Amino acid sequence: MRFSRLGLILFVFTTVMIGTNCSYYNQIIARKNLVDGANAYQGRKFKDAENLFREAIARDPNGSSIEGRTAQLFLARTLHSEYIGNRKDIPLAEQAIQEYQKVLKFDQKDQSSFKAVANLYENLGKDDEWLKWITERTTNESVPEAQRSEALTSLAAKKNSCANDISDTEATKKTVTRDGKQVFEFVKPANAEDFATLKQCAAEGLDLSKRAVDLDQNSDSAWSYYASLLVQNMRVAEMEGNKEQAEKFKAQSDEAREKFTALAEAKRQKEQAEADRKKAEAEAANKK
Repeated sequence: MRFSRLGLILFVFTTVMIGTNCSYYNQIIARKNLVDGANAYQGRKFKDAENLFREAIARDPNGSSIEGRTAQLFLARTLHSEYIGNRKDIPLAEQAIQEYQKVLKFDQKDQSSFKAVANLYENLGKDDEWLKWITERTTNESVPEAQRSEALTSLAAKKNSCANDISDTEATKKTVTRDGKQVFEFVKPANAEDFATLKQCAAEGLDLSKRAVDLDQNSDSAWSYYASLLVQNMRVAEMEGNKEQAEKFKAQSDEAREKFTALAEAKRQKEQAEADRKKAEAEAANKK
């Protein structure tokens, strides 16, 4: 059977219109699913919300529309909330991780979803997965430098805890009197392996925190851990009897702490100003 030229044009036009209408219909239904799912979520009817968000995703599994991407995010958050309500349901947490990872394929800069995955890995005790997840973020140049700095700071924080657990004990932190004043003196732990671990954590942590600061000079958190890890390295130098090196680390730590304090205060003032603004707006609205 052969089509006339006019018949062929009409056939193509009809096919396009059907496809367009189908796409539009799916979009409308997906929006309804999102609204109904959000209402179910607010009412803590998580299973209902989960099903509705899955229906919306089924209409756009590739996330080509805002509705599809939003449904994917809402599904991940719903599964996460369900897990928080029942932390014994490990498969639920693993499902949430998978759904968050799909969200990040749409938008690598979604810091909230990235942190959610990291938090779930920690809750599940999956240290290796957590480390791999955070480390990959530090080298991902597709995300802003501030986000890479935050990931480096998370790694530095772990190293700081590792070092501090060894250096800040009664066995290693002694109170002595110098020039009529009581000060702390740091001595090597009795176990040589503990000292080796302390040195490694302090050195690796300092490198991570320095990289974090270099990426984001305005991060009070990065400067805070940089200062703390300089202190850890000062303690190591003191334990080894290297007074000159210890004093150098001490001076650097004091400078870093001053920077952290200034940034933290500026952040506090900004947050306070925003809170005052919102309060003033609310009071003005109530007077109307």
